[in-house]
Amino acid sequence: MNATVSTINVPRTLLRGERRPRVALVGRLRTGKSTLFRAASSTSPHQDRLPDAGGNYRECVVDIGLEQISLVDLPSIGSLHALAAHDQVVVKYLLWGDRWPPVAAHETEQPVAAFPPPEVLIQVVDATALQRDLELTLELALLGKPLVIALNRVDEARRKGLYINARALADLLGVPVVATVAHMGLGLRELFAATLLAARDNRLPQVRATSAHIDAALAPLRQCLSRPEIESAFRVPWPFLLMQLAENNDYFFQELAMHLPERLPEVLAARAAAELQLPRTLSEELHADRHHRAATLFENVTQFGGRADAGRWQRLLDGFFLHPRWGLSGSIAVFSLVLLTVFKVSTMLDSYTAAPLAAWAQEWSPDSTLGVVGRAVIDGLIGLVGIVVPYMLPLVLLLVLLEEAGIMHRVAFVVDRGLHRIGLHGGAAAPFLVGLGCNVPAISMVAGATTGKDRLVATLLLAFVPCSARSAIILAMGGKYLGGLGVLGIFILTLLVVALLGRLLTKRFTENTVGLVQDIPPYAWPTWPAVLRKSWERTEDIVTIVTPLLIAGSVVLALLSHFGADRLINIALSPITDWWLGLPVLLGVPVLFGVLRKELSLLMVYQALGSTELVPAMDRVQITTFLIFMTFYIPCVSTFALMTRTIGWRQAWTSVGLSVGAALLIAGVVRALLEIGRPLFG
Repeated sequence: MNATVSTINVPRTLLRGERRPRVALVGRLRTGKSTLFRAASSTSPHQDRLPDAGGNYRECVVDIGLEQISLVDLPSIGSLHALAAHDQVVVKYLLWGDRWPPVAAHETEQPVAAFPPPEVLIQVVDATALQRDLELTLELALLGKPLVIALNRVDEARRKGLYINARALADLLGVPVVATVAHMGLGLRELFAATLLAARDNRLPQVRATSAHIDAALAPLRQCLSRPEIESAFRVPWPFLLMQLAENNDYFFQELAMHLPERLPEVLAARAAAELQLPRTLSEELHADRHHRAATLFENVTQFGGRADAGRWQRLLDGFFLHPRWGLSGSIAVFSLVLLTVFKVSTMLDSYTAAPLAAWAQEWSPDSTLGVVGRAVIDGLIGLVGIVVPYMLPLVLLLVLLEEAGIMHRVAFVVDRGLHRIGLHGGAAAPFLVGLGCNVPAISMVAGATTGKDRLVATLLLAFVPCSARSAIILAMGGKYLGGLGVLGIFILTLLVVALLGRLLTKRFTENTVGLVQDIPPYAWPTWPAVLRKSWERTEDIVTIVTPLLIAGSVVLALLSHFGADRLINIALSPITDWWLGLPVLLGVPVLFGVLRKELSLLMVYQALGSTELVPAMDRVQITTFLIFMTFYIPCVSTFALMTRTIGWRQAWTSVGLSVGAALLIAGVVRALLEIGRPLFG
């Protein structure tokens, strides 16, 4: 048998931890810079202010594969010339960080916190207004730092009939250019991969020379600025300082006059000599030249008109799944379709698998202890088949198909916006959907995809996601006695509780999380070998963990009933079942041992009441209370066992306490409210 071996090239020195590069997002207002930051940032980025009037900035650590970057979202800036007060602070940060040079030593407000300058710049440009952004690109190239261009909003440019050759633009500028659609998460992984490469290679952009007549006119000024004392006073690349003083930038001229007054007459004379050789003032001539060079670049890399049929359907699908306004509708449609398909298919599969087995087992009613144990083993296996075959396998197969097709990654990106509010990344969307089938493979997915706080919070919240067993109880009991609105209300309550607990848990566990750049692969047709392999990976815990526990649980329950110990358990639990929840005392055993198998709870309720008809033994207030309690009660012992492996014994017991406490509190409150409204509720 031939095995496929994948080879991954790992750099000798990983850029992470103290070695991670500091990357600053720069760009004009409304280019999508902050949208790009939000798409990659952690759930709790650090926020602070630049000194003086510099405005707010945000920063977080972002994982890029095995490596990391410190990503900084700076205030917007349109030009490095004619600087306003807040723009001056941004330029100071880009040049010096918190290590200001001698010319800035007199500033009234000095940096008080460590704020290293960025090692790499990502300029976010608007593809629909590229020419204007290219002027800023030419200025940023003078800063002497690696530069990467995020060519954002290429989807809008295409809709307007504008097509930009990113590769040609990269060749002309001498910097990486990556097409992105930030609000859809497209191109971000490629963008940050290019950023890491630029940081590792220290790849500096090409400094494009001004026109020949301007370059000749600037020769005397260039000679003035090449002096060592000027270089040590400003600590900036001399091409940048040359352009600043040539365009009469107030800030740099003031600093020159204050710290090197003996050089000021020489610089002014060189400027005046340069203007004598030019038809306009030096500032106007440089601006016109930069505008012309940007226009030339724009014309060389763009084309108007034509058609873009290639990839058209992919763009239509991305518009449906990834759009910030209605992309959530696409995700909801996917979730709804998956659940509808599973429950439709499960009815058919159950009629061919678990139902015949259960009918066959009912004919055997052993009296001996050995026979009771044998029947319990059979009941455990039938219960396993009844959950795995009709519910879990179809659900896992559908999710893997969506993942292989590239749809699940898009759902995760859109859901990320909502999950950020409860302290999680959109990468938890797929495990939460898997949790609707079974919490066990969902927790396995979380363990493989997250670490630290994200793993802990997601695992604790997954205990509250109604798995197929709990959903089956809700549909079986609620659908029959509460109606569709009652069932819908229970599921909505579950969603609200998960959101509220998520907010509380993220405040409780305050560990700083890192950002995550979600990979959004191209659409592809799934291949069955890959689908089957991944499906087995998601369900293999059923064989190794769930099956032994279910069989053992069935045996324990059968022996308790056989020896009459269930009556003692009911009496011991009566303060909870009878006094707090208002349920019949006979439901103590179903409530307690529902931790082993939730579907077993329903069967035990029928056995305890002696009928499959709950009314009149229970009214609708009691049925609702019981369903809500079982919805939030400990999911199952197999889930607990897996939690001990992924988050440790201590946190697993925390999950138990949290779920029991929440179940008692919520069910008790709902019961009290329903008792008050009993005349209306019936």
